[in-house]
Amino acid sequence: MKTSIIKGLILSAITLSPLAIANQAGDFLVRGGATLINPDNSKSNIMLGGADSTMTLTNGNNTQLGLNLVYFFDSNWAIELLAATPFSHDITIQDKNSVLGVNGENLGQVKHLPPTLSALYYFETNSALKPYAGIGLNYTVFFDEGFSTGPKSLGLSNLALDDSFGLSVQLGADYQLDEKWSLNASIRYIDIDTQATFDVAGNSIGKADISIDPMVYSLMLGYKF
Repeated sequence: MKTSIIKGLILSAITLSPLAIANQAGDFLVRGGATLINPDNSKSNIMLGGADSTMTLTNGNNTQLGLNLVYFFDSNWAIELLAATPFSHDITIQDKNSVLGVNGENLGQVKHLPPTLSALYYFETNSALKPYAGIGLNYTVFFDEGFSTGPKSLGLSNLALDDSFGLSVQLGADYQLDEKWSLNASIRYIDIDTQATFDVAGNSIGKADISIDPMVYSLMLGYKF
């Protein structure tokens, strides 16, 4: 009886050992969960006709469903694609000198997708906790830009934001629950710079250089194939 119990414990230990759940070449990991984008709220100056208007912009946070696809070349190196449902940000205008009389109003809303391709390096820990660091390239696509009702009534129209290329760096960790399932947490910085243009009373004179440069926080559940 005691022998059977000891054998069972040994078998369980082997099954859950770090070697049994180590990442291997050809492993494919799918993660899904919550992703929060927290833009840098340094204010972006608005130019009108090439001159500083004294007005500025800030961007709001947004959380969406995030998706990671990870392919392992070996136990240390992997490549990851970050995807998500479209993020939506409210843009707030600061107009303290009453140039347009819209101080603190919601200027409008913009949506974007920030797909990011990264190379990941997993550190050897010989445990179920597998930390990693990554560096990658981001391409952000902006769409559905639009002014809210108040700014529209003042003659603002045709809001457009340029797409953006930029670098991304991240730190994260997987915690293996078993051979297939894992929990993941990560934090990353993405360099996202864009130029916004818009019309005032039908004239193409509005421009703002915006550094979104968000911190991106993710908490996900993963499944390995």
